[in-house]
Amino acid sequence: MKDRQLTLRDFLEIYDHITKEGTKLDGVYQCSGIKAWHDFDGYTCWLGYKDLTITLLFHGRFSIEYDNKVTLESFHKIADGFTKK
Repeated sequence: MKDRQLTLRDFLEIYDHITKEGTKLDGVYQCSGIKAWHDFDGYTCWLGYKDLTITLLFHGRFSIEYDNKVTLESFHKIADGFTKK
């Protein structure tokens, strides 16, 4: 994953995988340590992993917030298995 950046499409594939394959508890899906949830109308979705939060916004925008770069790298390793290459 070091040689490519994740795109909005990748994040949506990850979100889809987690909501389909993960377990749901209190409205939050979880799979392989990554959590996925959305607001009441589904226009804003989030992916969470340790101190990392990815916000997927309507109209194709997204933001990534994290405290430790190691967390981002770990997320990429896990997420690589959820995306099509």
